Amino acid sequence: MAKEKLVKEITSMDEDFARWYTDIVKKAELVEYSSVKGCMVIRPYGYAIWENIQKNLDNMFKETGHENVYMPMFIPESLLNKEKDHVEGFAPEVAWVTHGGSEKLNERLCVRPTSETLFCEHYKNIIQSYRDLPKLYNQWCSVVRWEKTTRPFLRSSEFLWQEGHTIHETEEEAIAETERMLNVYADFARDYLAIPVLKGRKTEKEQFAGAKATYTIEAMMHDGKALQSGTSHYFGDGFAKAFEIQYTDRNNQLKNPYQTSWGVSTRLIGAIIMVHGDDNGLVLPPKIAPSQLVIVPIATKKEGVLEKASELYDRLKASGLRVLKDFTDQTPGWKFAEYEMKGVPLRLEIGPRDIENNNCVLVRRDNGEKVIVSLDNLENEVNAILEDIQASLLKKAEKNMAENTFDATDLEEMKKIADEKNCFIRTMWCGDRECEEKLKDVVGVTSRCMPFTDEKLSDTCICCGKKAEKLVVWGKAY
Repeated sequence: MAKEKLVKEITSMDEDFARWYTDIVKKAELVEYSSVKGCMVIRPYGYAIWENIQKNLDNMFKETGHENVYMPMFIPESLLNKEKDHVEGFAPEVAWVTHGGSEKLNERLCVRPTSETLFCEHYKNIIQSYRDLPKLYNQWCSVVRWEKTTRPFLRSSEFLWQEGHTIHETEEEAIAETERMLNVYADFARDYLAIPVLKGRKTEKEQFAGAKATYTIEAMMHDGKALQSGTSHYFGDGFAKAFEIQYTDRNNQLKNPYQTSWGVSTRLIGAIIMVHGDDNGLVLPPKIAPSQLVIVPIATKKEGVLEKASELYDRLKASGLRVLKDFTDQTPGWKFAEYEMKGVPLRLEIGPRDIENNNCVLVRRDNGEKVIVSLDNLENEVNAILEDIQASLLKKAEKNMAENTFDATDLEEMKKIADEKNCFIRTMWCGDRECEEKLKDVVGVTSRCMPFTDEKLSDTCICCGKKAEKLVVWGKAY
């Protein structure tokens, strides 16, 4: 049976997915537009989701030996220009500061689009010996990229993120770090966000400016489009040479160290919306939801109802759950719709009859299922249901990805698949950029990644028919 639509003012995702997304970010009070083009105000509820992402990821970073630092917001133009490929890659998106007060600056300052150059300058000053390596650093900050087309969380001129920057004695260590952090991102997406991801390497055309290799996690949204959800880059010693970073190795020889960087951003909030949301609004995974359960008392004017609701609030909060209570004079129906829209995983309803029977009603956000539970075993019941919601959201997202991933061995078949729906299409590719560009023009897809697999669908390129060794996943992307 179809789930009743409680929130009437949200556009149906089947009618207009882009409008549905915008409706949710506004009506669930995640963001508000600002007077600065392409920039958003992240409202308390949206920021609370980001705080939970930040807190859990930060713990994972620290468990892998990383330390938090903070670099300046501004980068002198001469510093940015030291790595040619890097500056060329970011030049179209850079915002420049030309004046300090009323005085024109002698040198323009770039508002950081990313911080590789600042970290390199710092490393040059603090690294002399192999004993100083590795440095495993991360920073939480905002960056600015002057985007032409913007959408809340997915693409904005300023956004919040973390950027890890590490520097190592050997190439092997740096490559291992690049892969390790990609796996941290994939584990986080799966275990906390309930989002399965495809892991792989970007093609040379799609890799980060200045990197030797870029690895990515690609998530599939409800509509079948891809969202690049995190990247990890191996730089080799290119940046170290450009910035003259040297250390004395174990044989007393001068060497250049090897570097990595990796990052995820508030784009993950967009992924949560588009993977799990429905026509009633947000559906938040319990591990990341600001409130895991909301208590809505019924017939609040009846004696003992608010007292019992307060008692349950204190009990559940003391057990370690993130609990919200709504004792306002709004009607229960209004409250049900409000917390449906905000994606609170579980709703607890308690009224006079429930109190008399020593039970309450728990309502799941993901499927609307209601269950009556005894108050004597409430904490255990709530935790069990929250665990099941987390697992069910992941299972549903995995099903969506599996049902919308297709193999193609010739160009016409690939084009037919792409014309019919948004999806992941797996093909073989020769490695030539010309074929990659042609597939974008003819089929309307971009390369998402080359998965870490030895699997072969055929011996020839989907585009030109030449010998092919690389399996590539293609798709339309946000």
